[in-house]
Amino acid sequence: MKIGFIGLGKLGKDVAEVLAEKHDVTGYDICPVILNTLDVDYEVKINSLENTCKDKDIVFVAVQTPHDPAYDGKEPTSHLPPKDFDYSYLTQAVNSVDNFVNKGTLIAVISTVLPGTIRKEIEPLVKNGRFIYNPYLIAQGTVKWDVKNPEMIMIGTKTGEYNDDVAKLHKLYVPILEDPYTRYVIGTWEEIEAVKVFYNTFISTKLALVNMIQDVAERIGHMNVDVVTKALKESTQRIMGPRYMTAGFGDGGACHPRDNIALRILDKKYNLGYDLFDAIMKAREAQASNMARRCLEYDMDVVILGKAFKPGIDQTTGSPSMLVGWYIEKLNSSRKVYYDYAPDENAYVYLIHDNTKEYKFNAGSVIIDPYRKLSDVKYCNVVHYGNSNSSK
Repeated sequence: MKIGFIGLGKLGKDVAEVLAEKHDVTGYDICPVILNTLDVDYEVKINSLENTCKDKDIVFVAVQTPHDPAYDGKEPTSHLPPKDFDYSYLTQAVNSVDNFVNKGTLIAVISTVLPGTIRKEIEPLVKNGRFIYNPYLIAQGTVKWDVKNPEMIMIGTKTGEYNDDVAKLHKLYVPILEDPYTRYVIGTWEEIEAVKVFYNTFISTKLALVNMIQDVAERIGHMNVDVVTKALKESTQRIMGPRYMTAGFGDGGACHPRDNIALRILDKKYNLGYDLFDAIMKAREAQASNMARRCLEYDMDVVILGKAFKPGIDQTTGSPSMLVGWYIEKLNSSRKVYYDYAPDENAYVYLIHDNTKEYKFNAGSVIIDPYRKLSDVKYCNVVHYGNSNSSK
């Protein structure tokens, strides 16, 4: 198939490169893009917006739908008023793409939006092409694997019925997927919008719950949070799967916190009578505050080893470790927070976020290990946060 791909950012670039393994892909982004095409026999051709859209079977739109920077999750947000995503980039992109595509070309939007947005704000912009909604469940650091091994492929149509456009997407994905029995979920635009955004908020809720167990373990004593979470994650009759069942830092990234934050606006829009997502974000913030207070018990400056929102990447959007750092500085202005390094040979409190690296700790330091992974650390005291049944 001939594919146009609009938006070659942090996620879109990797998606386009995976599609290019089996299809003829032309990409466009408003910013210069470096593609990872060395030592491979496929490529994403970079061209103008017009040439990326012309004479294509499908044009994907993967532009950002950002939140206000104050809402990304590195700092507390629950005190802020509910706020929807910014759809200006998406509406501009869809407008432009529709002007350039051949008559009847399928335009597939994969950007995240809140339920109700496609029908009201996005699909009406498509006059020349045909429209379909096809969001992805992908995460920074594992995008290419996620595209080839999705938990499900979500496709939204106007009526929620299988049609020729869905069949075209199915034909596109067949040679890409490693599992030929990958699950397809077909629904209305609203249903698929909801599947995508509520999938992310399920994860945030799950992490808020297991981190509550961590706080309980800290308060009560004689309790290792990992014993409790292991028992729960292996209880598959009524509790869903083992993923996201290790207590530690809160949820993070460019999707999960912001989706919870954005969903707060549903109560305001539709008068639900409750704001569950506000409670989830308040729990995330309170748990970060509790971890900060634990660090400050030793009355030393704190070095947080791992600034990104998860190990193995360099993105800090929605970073839970930075949120803990924010609380440390707010709770005790005389104490400094350093990220990833210590400026001299003094003793520090180290808060471990990234266990994929090896660190040299200054003698006399205290290491607070939220994921309870460290062992045999010399010359330092190790506190396994969440395991009040361990020796200090």
